Amino acid sequence: MARRTSEHRPARPTWRCGTCGIAWPCSPAKLRLLAEYRLDRAALLVHLATLQAEAASNLAALNPTAPPAKLTDRFTGWASAR
Repeated sequence: MARRTSEHRPARPTWRCGTCGIAWPCSPAKLRLLAEYRLDRAALLVHLATLQAEAASNLAALNPTAPPAKLTDRFTGWASAR
């Protein structure tokens, strides 16, 4: 079964949204993740932290002279419990 393009998944190794092209997680991806993990915010944060580590590695390999900026805000900062 083919993946729907409206899922707003990350395109590796650039970590841009494969659907809308902006830095992932984009707003639609954030909404989908919040809905998917609505009963377990801790699991969402663990999932996002794992993806953040993968993104940091991928992005550093793409541009070794410039470390990826603000990945914590991008990946987990928005999902922290308020």
